[in-house]
Amino acid sequence: MILPPWLQATASGLFCAPAGCHIDPRRPVARAVVSHAHADHARPGCGRYLATPETARLLRLRLGEAIPVQELAWGRTLVLNGVRLSFHPSGHIRGAAQVRLEHAGEVWVVTGDVKTASDPTCLPYEPVRGHGLVLESTFALPIFRWPDPAAVFADLLAWWRKNAEEDRPSLLFAYALGKSQRILASLPPDAGPVFLHGALEAPTAVYREDGVRLSAARRLAATEAPENLRGALILAPPAASESPAMRRLAAAGRAFASGWMQIRGFRRRRALEAGFVLSDHADWPGLFAVIRQSGAERVFLVHGFAEELARTLRAAGLAAEASAAEHEREEDEAPP
Repeated sequence: MILPPWLQATASGLFCAPAGCHIDPRRPVARAVVSHAHADHARPGCGRYLATPETARLLRLRLGEAIPVQELAWGRTLVLNGVRLSFHPSGHIRGAAQVRLEHAGEVWVVTGDVKTASDPTCLPYEPVRGHGLVLESTFALPIFRWPDPAAVFADLLAWWRKNAEEDRPSLLFAYALGKSQRILASLPPDAGPVFLHGALEAPTAVYREDGVRLSAARRLAATEAPENLRGALILAPPAASESPAMRRLAAAGRAFASGWMQIRGFRRRRALEAGFVLSDHADWPGLFAVIRQSGAERVFLVHGFAEELARTLRAAGLAAEASAAEHEREEDEAPP
């Protein structure tokens, strides 16, 4: 078994027995340590939550203002029955943390979802040293190698500009929490009018309240006059692609921002004009950078192509194991 005796992979998720807490549980538990606010990591109904201050604000938005959430500042240590626990930036989305656990002479780092690329909306990934690593492996295949984000945004702006010249709206699908705000933060202020699907409005407001500089945007009203949308960029979550509001934008150019756009077949499947390779997860080289910088000799892999990465790591001489548990995925983590 790769994991130490005090850290167990259970049906409810990763459980630190001496501390009495689950990290990113898959079902309601007594005490949840939450790496970030995406729904597959932050379940409703837990007795208590522990998170970074930024994640706590997003948890209250998603799960209710009255939830019992304790905030732990970056790098501060909380001791739970002899287990030393601290949060360190994972670079995934705003507030997203790696969880460092120290107990019985060993340090294990649970990365949560991790991204090594730059992102103006959140703290950058911080390497954390440990004896062992629990690593997400959503995009753990050699095909996934992300282009320079600056080049991706240049392509996005060119696509938007072309549609504007043709008097068409540009409809861009992106995940509501994290991805959409990253896009808004990377747009030049004079690029043109931007509208938000209603599902993006509340998380975007939290980012603005936290002081993140985002391009101006307003809610897409159901009664929005068509002339207001000509040449505009409309951001919407993937789940809304077939909604009545989106179907009425038949003349709009359609595109998707996701790591899955690395595979052209996914673009054809959704009848997209364009696909922008923009992910909030580490790519193949990024995952190896996280492993190397951690110094870990044992790696436990979760999500995505875990078994494929485990075989590669074992061939390289590391002790590696893929979790047998099935994980629910956020809509931007699942192939379109």
